[in-house]
Amino acid sequence: MIVGVPKEVKPDEYRVAMVPAGVEELTRAGHTVHIQSGAGAGSGIPDEQYAANGATIVPTAAEVWRAADMIVKVKEPLAEEWPHMRPGQTVFTYFHFAADEELTKAVMKSGITAVAYETIRDARGTLPLLTPMSEVAGRMSIQEGAKFLERPFEGRGILLAGVPGVPPATVSVIGAGVVGANAARVAAGLGANVFVLDVNLDRLRYLDEVMPQNVTTVFSNRLNILECLRLSDLVIGAVLIPGAKAPHLVRRSDLKVMQPRAVVIDVAIDQGGCFETSRPTTHAKPTYMVDDILHYCVTNMPGAVGRTSTYALTNVTLPYALQLANKGVDRAIKDNAALLAGVNVRAGKVTNTAVAETFGLECVPAV
Repeated sequence: MIVGVPKEVKPDEYRVAMVPAGVEELTRAGHTVHIQSGAGAGSGIPDEQYAANGATIVPTAAEVWRAADMIVKVKEPLAEEWPHMRPGQTVFTYFHFAADEELTKAVMKSGITAVAYETIRDARGTLPLLTPMSEVAGRMSIQEGAKFLERPFEGRGILLAGVPGVPPATVSVIGAGVVGANAARVAAGLGANVFVLDVNLDRLRYLDEVMPQNVTTVFSNRLNILECLRLSDLVIGAVLIPGAKAPHLVRRSDLKVMQPRAVVIDVAIDQGGCFETSRPTTHAKPTYMVDDILHYCVTNMPGAVGRTSTYALTNVTLPYALQLANKGVDRAIKDNAALLAGVNVRAGKVTNTAVAETFGLECVPAV
């Protein structure tokens, strides 16, 4: 099989979908790997390292897409990439279809098999290809939140950790999954007072046992969310419904209970965001103000730490890419239920229930 790795085109996306070790594994298994020139530059991986491990360096994205039986990417294909997709081709990447109807329809029209990292679910019920980027995004959310709380960035002018005689900031994390747990741990480590909200009491019990004393678990309901908003300097949106659009748990009218210039970091923005006022932003222009509340809604947060994120991501994606290459998509998804769960669109039909329900489309089995 010919496996293609184009350079990412999303603004300020510095990750790459394959590292030299992945190239070596695939070529040793008899496959051909085409890497677009400069694809690894943002992660500190020069073309020469790829070539030394067996890759063919290709000048343009169009040539990579044209030759490849399977494209391996990091982020969803943007509009400029849609014309490159063709029937029978497999594209293996993050898609987040439920947040983008136009992308969904473009992929359906193309005839590709879309295998989405974010819906691959292993035998334990976890999301192994989403987990490492959720870990990065959760930790980054506090790093970014601490920065944007500073007054030059339009925040409240609060030091997250506080100082002797001055209390630390209060941070609320809505959602206690991988993103939320990582955000809470980092915020607590910096000395903030932290609330973590979720509807899963078993998860809250677990976090209550393992988190520091400055983390308080709170059952997520309407009144508790409003109370945490009132108390918080920084609010992290970390809600995930796999494959589906994130619910709007915070309405625009709720912002009035928050402190002026408090900061919202909506990590759920890839799936549409869990704040009604959220809209996608970029690393170049990450924030905007709504009703005197600063919003940060960057859709590719881990892309800013490209080297860390690339290696964390490819550690978990490579085994699945190898299965798809070695067996072909038909056999691979029949043999592996995790990969089957990753198929969101195939031959023009939506095969993921959550995506189909989001847009009122028919859902058909992938096999």
